[in-house]
Amino acid sequence: MSLAAEREKIKWSFNPPSAPQFGGLWEAGVKTFKTHLRRTVGDQVLSIEEFTTVLAQVEAVLNSRPLCPMSTDPADLEVLSPGHFLTMEPLVSVPTQDVTPLPMNRLSRWQLVQRIHQDFWKRWHQEYLHTLQQRPKWWTSVNPLGVGALVLLKDANMPPLRWRRGRVEALHPGSDGVPRVATVRVADGTITRPLVKLCPLPMGPAPQATDSN
Repeated sequence: MSLAAEREKIKWSFNPPSAPQFGGLWEAGVKTFKTHLRRTVGDQVLSIEEFTTVLAQVEAVLNSRPLCPMSTDPADLEVLSPGHFLTMEPLVSVPTQDVTPLPMNRLSRWQLVQRIHQDFWKRWHQEYLHTLQQRPKWWTSVNPLGVGALVLLKDANMPPLRWRRGRVEALHPGSDGVPRVATVRVADGTITRPLVKLCPLPMGPAPQATDSN
């Protein structure tokens, strides 16, 4: 590795010891991973094979998160994710039975692994979408959901690695001139959703101002 780094003129820059705050976003991602994994595994004792399977499934969940639109084509609903850099295509998951309603003491070992996977997805998926909604509020008061924006829709029933996407076609302002409802084009038609159910992509285009007059 040292020879390859020297040949490619790679210069390593390390964080100070015992200073995770210098890691920024990736340290925040590690913290989120540890928090949700600890909550979903709980006091369950897993074998090395089971734990390795859980980690592989959690890795796929984290790498499936949408980053930005795949293209500028308004008809294209595809998004770029970290998984594209690993496999050159979207990450997919084999359809499995939803075992979250089943009592823990009635699960087989394989169902237990799937239960941890599904619980992690539901917890982290909801938190990630909430973060996407809150992030623009930290640095701008402009509505980030302009017409033509590619958005993620909040849907608690989506299976692991599936993100419901749509493109805003129209904004509907209320009596005060502030838009709170949008018409969104999805893969199977057009739907109407409140803006609180729509999340901007983390690396989408710059927010657009909305005329309230």
